Amino acid sequence: MDWSRSQIPPMRSEARFGDRVVPAFVDRPSSLWAMIAEAAARNGDGEALVCGNVRLSWRQTVEQAVRIASGFRKLGLQRGDRVAILLGNRIEFPLLLFAAAHEGLVTVLLSTRQQKPEIAYVLADCGAKILIHEAALAERLPDARDVPDVMHRIAVDDDAKLSRFSVLADNAPAPTPIETNEEDTAMILYTSGTTGKPKGAMLAHCNIVHSSMVFVSCLELTASDRSIAAVPLGHVTGVVANITTMICCGGALIIMPEFKAADYLKLAARERVTYTVMVPAMYNLCLLRPDFDSYDLSSWRIGGFGGAPMPVATIEKLKATIPGLKLANCYGATETTSPSTIMPGELTASHIDSVGLPCPGARIIAMGTDGRELPPGEIGELWIQSASVIKGYWNNPKATAESFTAGFWHSGDLGSIDLDGFVRVFDRQKDMINRGGLKIYSAEVESVLAGHPAVVESAIIAKPCPVLGERVHAVVVTRAQVGSDDLRAWCAERLSDYKVPETMVITADPLPRNANGKVLKRQLRELW
Repeated sequence: MDWSRSQIPPMRSEARFGDRVVPAFVDRPSSLWAMIAEAAARNGDGEALVCGNVRLSWRQTVEQAVRIASGFRKLGLQRGDRVAILLGNRIEFPLLLFAAAHEGLVTVLLSTRQQKPEIAYVLADCGAKILIHEAALAERLPDARDVPDVMHRIAVDDDAKLSRFSVLADNAPAPTPIETNEEDTAMILYTSGTTGKPKGAMLAHCNIVHSSMVFVSCLELTASDRSIAAVPLGHVTGVVANITTMICCGGALIIMPEFKAADYLKLAARERVTYTVMVPAMYNLCLLRPDFDSYDLSSWRIGGFGGAPMPVATIEKLKATIPGLKLANCYGATETTSPSTIMPGELTASHIDSVGLPCPGARIIAMGTDGRELPPGEIGELWIQSASVIKGYWNNPKATAESFTAGFWHSGDLGSIDLDGFVRVFDRQKDMINRGGLKIYSAEVESVLAGHPAVVESAIIAKPCPVLGERVHAVVVTRAQVGSDDLRAWCAERLSDYKVPETMVITADPLPRNANGKVLKRQLRELW
């Protein structure tokens, strides 16, 4: 089976980013802003954004976005300048994204879980000219001397006395959009780095447009669909699978400030949600609610998931309680602008060990260590090529050269592709922990622990968890007496909260190593 069905728009091979040739949709918007303008033209009176008591039609959304765009111009921002956004799930987030697209600006998405050193590194690395942040996070912002390129800081808050958002929003509309090339960078999302320094993945306009069209065509989304954004909008799933996919089909995006199972169920029932993408743990938490069966979720027809396997018991219970819901595994990454594979909903139960079929135009191969493609069924590193694959990492040609070959991105995941094209993912080459869909590189946490004066060395390993899949466990060798609470506090000041080890073993014994000096993490997992 493949995606060559009637709802998939025609594709053709095109040159991309200089040295690539990839299949791309023939008829497509030329940019993120063009996609927004098309949504407003097709469904101007249709609901676009819902957040709390605020409801905006597509026409109203565009009107507000162009006012913010005018605010960007007034501050002197020009095409290609970076706009850093440090906001939670709130209506200003997509409006800023849309306004930046109107002006040809590059949005840099930060996580509200990031701490001062992480924020400072990203702002300095990307050279952001403006930082738009939650007023409540002001204490986490780096000093001006550490981020000299940042010329403006704008706080956003529901309290008008604390918020400076009116500086951007209360302006006459900008007249015409700035012309952009579809290979221009639209967004930069920083991914955790194995060396402790994150890399800025450059998502071009054409990447975002292609991925959004993939979601819409494969999942058969229309302007009548209503998506609930329950995952952070600052991650690739939130911004592409939710925001830009709803732009592409002209549907409605309902924004949830924070995921709580009880609130999610109330909102999904009240808003007649039809589509969402979440991690399996979020589905599980919903099912654990004793009042789950009391909610009318009959309109919910597509449940995308990714980041971790979906337990069979969860699939069976959802099928029994919401028979019209199709679960679709979506496998991808920031470097692939979200989806690389999608499982047709009707095949999820019969292919529970697979992450789905390659998306339209995507080619996925299992590569051997000798640089040769492996036969069907054999396990190798998954390499991914498509029009969704990014052009590289911001200001980091070395990392780009190491991670991309002739347009193929080296995923670092070990997997296989069977004769029918179904992709399976078995393990991660990189030492990565998957905590409820949030990816954590052990090297980054180990690097922070190494900075503590009492720590000799450490090893970060995954501890199995029935709800989140994995949690962070640390084995720490110390040279002086120190408590686990002290070490966790040290990490919490320097890392996002989900990266902080939840359990810890402190020992004076050295870590087990092989003949090459590499720490034997498998032995540690068995021991602890």
